[in-house]
Amino acid sequence: MTQTLSPGAPTEPQGPSRRTFLKWSGVAAGVAGLAATTDLGMPDPAQAASTEGLADADRTVWSACTVNCGSRCPLRLQVKDGTIVRVLPDNTGDDTLGNQRVRACVRGRSIRQRIYNPDRLKKPMKRKPGTKRGDEQWEEISWDQALTEIADKMKEIKAKYGNEAFYVQYGTGTLGSVMSCSWPPNATPQARLLNAFGGYLDHYSDYSTTAITQAYPYFYGAWVNSNSFDDVSHAKLQVMFGNNPLETRMSGGGHTFVTQEIKRKHGVRTIVIDPRYSDTSVALGDEWVALRPGTDAALIAGMIYVMVEENLHDQAFLDKYCIGFDEAHMPEGAPVNSSYRSYLEGKGADGVAKTPEWAADICGVPAATIRRLAREIANAKPAAITQGWGPQRHANGENTARAIFLLACVTGNPGIPGGGTGAREGAAGLAIANPFYTELVNPSEKIISCFSWLDAIDHGPQMNTFNAGVGVKPKPGVRALKVPIDENMQPENTSLEVPIKAVFQYASNSLVNQTGNNNESVTILQDESKCELIVTTDIMYTVSARYSDYVLPGTSTSEEFDYHDGANGGPMAYGIVSEQAIEPLYETKSIFDICTELAAKLDIEQEFTGGKSREDWLRLTIEESRKKDPELPTWDEWKKMGIYRRNAGPVIAMKDFREDPQANPLSTPSGKIEIYSERLAKMAKVWEFGVFRPVLAGDVIKPLPEFVATWEGALEAQENKDYPLQVIGHHFKGRTHSTYGNVKMLKEAHTQTAWMNPTDAEQRGIKNGDAVYVFNERGTVQLRAYVTQRIIPGTVSIPQGAWYKPLPSADFSLPKGADGKHPVDIGGSVNTLTSLHPTPLAKGLPSHTVLAQIAKAESGALEKIEDVYYKPYSANAAGISKED
Repeated sequence: MTQTLSPGAPTEPQGPSRRTFLKWSGVAAGVAGLAATTDLGMPDPAQAASTEGLADADRTVWSACTVNCGSRCPLRLQVKDGTIVRVLPDNTGDDTLGNQRVRACVRGRSIRQRIYNPDRLKKPMKRKPGTKRGDEQWEEISWDQALTEIADKMKEIKAKYGNEAFYVQYGTGTLGSVMSCSWPPNATPQARLLNAFGGYLDHYSDYSTTAITQAYPYFYGAWVNSNSFDDVSHAKLQVMFGNNPLETRMSGGGHTFVTQEIKRKHGVRTIVIDPRYSDTSVALGDEWVALRPGTDAALIAGMIYVMVEENLHDQAFLDKYCIGFDEAHMPEGAPVNSSYRSYLEGKGADGVAKTPEWAADICGVPAATIRRLAREIANAKPAAITQGWGPQRHANGENTARAIFLLACVTGNPGIPGGGTGAREGAAGLAIANPFYTELVNPSEKIISCFSWLDAIDHGPQMNTFNAGVGVKPKPGVRALKVPIDENMQPENTSLEVPIKAVFQYASNSLVNQTGNNNESVTILQDESKCELIVTTDIMYTVSARYSDYVLPGTSTSEEFDYHDGANGGPMAYGIVSEQAIEPLYETKSIFDICTELAAKLDIEQEFTGGKSREDWLRLTIEESRKKDPELPTWDEWKKMGIYRRNAGPVIAMKDFREDPQANPLSTPSGKIEIYSERLAKMAKVWEFGVFRPVLAGDVIKPLPEFVATWEGALEAQENKDYPLQVIGHHFKGRTHSTYGNVKMLKEAHTQTAWMNPTDAEQRGIKNGDAVYVFNERGTVQLRAYVTQRIIPGTVSIPQGAWYKPLPSADFSLPKGADGKHPVDIGGSVNTLTSLHPTPLAKGLPSHTVLAQIAKAESGALEKIEDVYYKPYSANAAGISKED
């Protein structure tokens, strides 16, 4: 298999060899429990079968890894003398696609190191009076005192500001569960508690998909997936834009197994378009097209220009199913020459033809390559085109997402086997009811972007639809916010009335660390005149816990029982019922019990519990689900099985629409795919920028999926002498976001490094393994350099999710241009460098739109990194024991 590299990328004719790759990604020597892994960290099934744990264990119970990787893996926990002594993988099913074993990856298999971690929260803690959030000065208090004081403060805030002042912070540390779930916000125990208390300010979308979530309504009408990965067997070509499931969703029974099995059996040619030569490129890719970050829409415009020029596009599909591609298929009243074809031909407002040469200057892919790719993609009938969620995490990522949708449409691929919508892959699933959350609705209708919560603390009453994306809540089950439009297609405006005054977060590290601009986030949170109450419930003393007023110790999955949905990118639908393996450690409580006790303090216990126990609600969940799907096991049957699976066949997205668009119209105003969005054209006229921050390049809304040059984007990088490198943050095998980020064995196996091309390293005198500073005006991180041809020149990639660890800048000899006003983060969090400036439409996080500089650190820096990197994060939490 040959990996063809694009110019601007390494000049070698082939990518790294598989042997070299495995050496690079192999686990550190001597790390117990990880030696018996195959490539990509998957357990060897032969060895797993022969080492079924401890023969003298007291019992083995089903549990699950519930982190937000996109999969959900069962675990079998062996218990002896009340302690978990071994973690085993799924031993049911087989290696048949649709009935496969769901083998957990190295993260899930290391869960013992999470359960018995020195950073486990043990007792309720209260920030000492007179100290700042982040000073890490704590008092241990009783549960009764903690919940009484929190309840009293909640009553005070409600009386003074009303329920709009309460907010459930975004977080996905516990996902795919029913009773212990941290997202979506309206399906969490804290949300139900606040619903019973009178409501709260809700948020839409998530940090992973804010821009694409808000792009969907204006193109397809609502969220749609693409076809499932097993359907790629029907494709002649697979094209993946920034889609990297073998690192982000690497469970053995999930995306890793499905994608590799399809590749092994069917050999479908795969092109991966990404600034970084990801593990998915290594294992699946036949060609790597390396482009500059954030320039996908330009590359696509160049390819579609060739398709139209050579009559390779699917005009029949565009005529029947779409509006806006050419002047003959525009909404009534649209301006002349406002179609996408006019944009391509230079007849639009900018007057520039989108030739391959034009695109090459922007994206760094040669014009000849763009022409070849255009012909290959257009002539592959069908082609499976998907996008991961990295491309849309840029400023104006909404346009990038729509551009990739458009490529799928121009080639006629939606709604057919082997094709797809240009979205991320779908997956079969079980239809599970959720009565605990659906029976008690939030009385408040206001909703903000998940990324706007710091703005709502800082200047909430100034925020409205037009300047901050404030909206009215969508109906239950609808992921995308739809800005209200009146009968004249005019957007309506909604305003906040009060700022956020109380923040509750459960299984979330998004106060600081997973949001943007760590240093600015800390500054906002430390002002107690703005946000008056921050309560964190978690199992770990996370970065965000440092900046809280009360920290409540929660239970891990092993100390609870629950139901968990599964997802694998293929035909197998499955679900897991987990059992409680051990008694809760220390003084920890489940989130259901915490909310029940807090509800009692607020005199709403009956409203919160509905008169039912945790198990009552879980039994009801399965009973209600069985009414629609009688084949599902009962609760008691499922507990014995652990995992229930069925082959549900491939997912073919938009199949009904393709077969009969009149009978199955989309939820766009036209009922068709809207390449040109009349709603966005209207919104562009009233949207306000520059209200809270300066207007920057790219702060525009476009009715077409055009390429838009943005602040700190690829074009600015070529002109910026102070910060000439684009910085992106990729997902990492050693963590799921920040979860597992404090597990020592994983940190030893997967070191936090800044990926950089040898060309950039040589210019700066940096060698592989050197300690370096990566810095801009927002902050400085110190970590090791990973010098590799696996990333395009001019770009640095720092694995996202590392735990922010600021030290005084005075302790460092900073290079010229580094900002000494902020601390130096030796944890290596990429969000020390990112911005709080939101994307224009979704008001989402543009975490891959960053410019920075990189320089070699002073001698002795490596020792400082190593010394702090491997200590427990709670080492300076006053008065708290760090022993297991």
